[in-house]
Formats: sequence, structure tokens, C-alpha cells
Amino acid sequence: MLISVRHVTRYVYAEPVSYTVQSLRLTPAPFKGQRITDWQVQVTGCPRPLEFRDGFGNVVQLVTVSVRHSELVIEAAGTVETEDCNGIVDGLTKPIPPRVFLKETPQTRPDAAIRALAQSAAGTDALGRLHALVAAVRDRVEYVPGATGTHTGAAEALGDGKGVCQDHAHIFISAARTLGIPARYVTGYLFLDDPDPASANHAWAEAFVDALGWVGFDVANRVCPTDRYVRLACGLDAGYAAPIVGSRRGGAGESLNVSVAVQQQSAQQ
Repeated sequence: MLISVRHVTRYVYAEPVSYTVQSLRLTPAPFKGQRITDWQVQVTGCPRPLEFRDGFGNVVQLVTVSVRHSELVIEAAGTVETEDCNGIVDGLTKPIPPRVFLKETPQTRPDAAIRALAQSAAGTDALGRLHALVAAVRDRVEYVPGATGTHTGAAEALGDGKGVCQDHAHIFISAARTLGIPARYVTGYLFLDDPDPASANHAWAEAFVDALGWVGFDVANRVCPTDRYVRLACGLDAGYAAPIVGSRRGGAGESLNVSVAVQQQSAQQ
């Protein structure tokens, strides 16, 4: 499938900002099942961001704007050709040992309820148990936009019984790690058969299965990622894979607007 993405983030400040620094994880990496046809990241006031790969293999642009500004616009756009690989992620560059993704973080710290949930997921092998875990998490946590915040932890979301894709992924990751299965958080985009464009990024999880390698699990939708998914970045939790992280000097009264359009393109286009 040929998928086009246009992701625009606009910051507007009531008072001018004297300095901004942003770390952007808005560039998808190629692997088997995902080929980047074209992709650009543009930022007002920073024509040439410094680009590097972080410890998880994500492409990162480091943006600095040192002139006074009342608005900052970050636009990531391009076209990606995808293939359905049954959720298997193979061919990423700079792999790090899977055991790194057994590390506990504040947002993925398990409590007794998460440990019990993990133990309840039955299966004849690791893959079967992970699929059962997807169903168990989704059955327990209703999808309710706005029910949780950026810093909500897995245990809190499970206790509340409601959340969004970030919470589903965190709970799954936390539970998988208690079973000794490395798991990581993934950000990206999802193409939907919907006349209205998407309003934000999507998030899911990946777990390491010895016989297969890394396998994706979209708990919110109860599926493994297909050719409708564009994978951006991964990390120990949402904070490590966040598309935009930064700080500024000055600029009281910030307002933020995010627009994401994910569309299918024809081969001729």
C-alpha cells in the first residue's frame, strides 16, 4: 500500500520566544515491509536540523531556533510504501539487544493487577500468550479519548478501566515484561477508511518472540500491524519515542494545534 502522511504541529505564543530547542522523532525508518519513497521534515527558523540516530535506532532531528519568534511550525510529510508482514518487524538498522526492553520505567511499572493480568493470558507458546494478552488488556480497558493524560502510568490506566492507545500499549508492555518477554513502545500512523483525516499519531507495542523476532501488537484495535501502518519510532515507553520533545525560553501563553492527514495513494501518483 502507498500511504501519504502530512503531520503539522503549530505552536503559537502570546509573548515571543527567544530560544527553542526540539528533538524530533518524525522520520520513519525503512525495514522489510516499509519503504520510504520520499520524506521531509521542515521547521520554521531552522533550515538544516542536525540529524542522528538515538540509542534505539530512531532517526532524530535536533532543532534549535535562536531568533525571537511568536510561532513555531513543524511539518513532517512524505510517502511510504508498506507491505503486510503479519506484524513482524525485520530489517531495522542498528538493532540493540532485546533484553534492553525488559527495563522497567515509571509509566510501565507493574502492580499486582498487571502481574495477575499477565498470568491470566494463556497460550501454547509465547506468541499465543501475547495474542491472549492483547485480548485481556483490551477487554479490561475501554477506549475513551481524553480519559488519561500524557503521564498516566500503566497501573493507573488499568485501575481506571479506560484510556487510549498509549495506555493500551503501556499496560501490554508492562505485563509482557513481567513474563520475561522484551517489549517496546511504538509510535506511527494508521490509515483508516474514513473521510475525515486522523487527528493524531497512533501508538502500539512490539514484543520479542524468539522464533520470529520483533512482532507488533496494536492492542487498541486487537490486531497486529498491517500494511495500513507507518512505523515511526520506538522506545521503552511513550516518553522515549515521543515525536516531539523540547523546551523554550520565554513565550508565555502557548497554544498548540496538531493536524495529521493519512491517505492512500494510487501507484500512478
